[in-house]
Amino acid sequence: MTDTLLETAVANWGPRFTANGVDASDYQRITAPLTDWSQWCGAWSVGAQEYLALADAAIARDQGRSAGEHLARAATYFHFGKFLFVHAPDEARAACDAATAALSRALAFFDPPATRVTIPFEGAALAGVFRTPRGRGPFPTVWLIPGLDSTKEELREVERSFLERGMATFACDGPGQGEVEWQLPVQPDWSNVGEAVLRTLRTMDDVDDDRIGVWGVSMGGYYATRVAAAGLPIRATVALSGPYDFGASFGNLNPLTQRAFQVRSRSASIDEAAVRARDFTVEDVARDIREPILIIMGAKDRLFPASDGQRLADETSSQAELITLANGNHGCANVINHHRPYAADWMASQLSTPND
Repeated sequence: MTDTLLETAVANWGPRFTANGVDASDYQRITAPLTDWSQWCGAWSVGAQEYLALADAAIARDQGRSAGEHLARAATYFHFGKFLFVHAPDEARAACDAATAALSRALAFFDPPATRVTIPFEGAALAGVFRTPRGRGPFPTVWLIPGLDSTKEELREVERSFLERGMATFACDGPGQGEVEWQLPVQPDWSNVGEAVLRTLRTMDDVDDDRIGVWGVSMGGYYATRVAAAGLPIRATVALSGPYDFGASFGNLNPLTQRAFQVRSRSASIDEAAVRARDFTVEDVARDIREPILIIMGAKDRLFPASDGQRLADETSSQAELITLANGNHGCANVINHHRPYAADWMASQLSTPND
């Protein structure tokens, strides 16, 4: 392997992939033969097609649960094929569309149930998956926000941790994310996004509109923080590995992530993207967070320093709890058992939900 972009992807993202639905053996099998970054999306799409075939076979046998598992995994593999593959937009768009189609097919087989929800926003539509736990609603609900290169297709395991504790989940692609990235660029201020999403959630019969929390990872952690600071009806927030000041970290990002932000912010160059990145900060809004917030950072995060979490915790006007995991990488994907159950328990407690 001599391609530096490919080396960056393989070296950095294995724990994240396997923590979010990719079989560890598949990761090795799919990435080992690659010699150039240009092969990445195609290889993951081939892996996804294998699971589509398994899903079709399961449907033919009337084995819906297996079909749903295979389709969800196919969606995740298509997603990870395109997640930073911004240099070939047509190929990335095809993989994105395939991920959307696979997940949409999977929803009918999910247990607990799942439905697709779209929300009109600035001439486009935010797209999400709403799931409820077993039992009778309305349920306390957690809005799950992906990051710069993640999407709703990546959040099945995160959903499970909340669903098992009696909370509904809404995993949603926002501006610049997933299927919405083709219509809208990323936005530094998520107050309007929050208003649109919460307006929809609060009208849904299965949502307890007085008990809504928000969880976000990476840039999604930043977005979740902006939602929490906007004075919206959010009871609690989990910010996982989010930046305090994205612009301050931009120069240290790997070239794949820099290029992804350039494309998704509609910047004409990396230099312009670096300037645009300065808008993505909580410096002037952290003090406006009034409800409890759980901040989780990794001490070995190479994208956003753990000190960002301490700065956020120090500046909020709320009850802030900071966890810094000594061995945690970006997203703490290599230590998920040290934070994912705790965050779900914490949210259940904040939303007054049984967590046994």
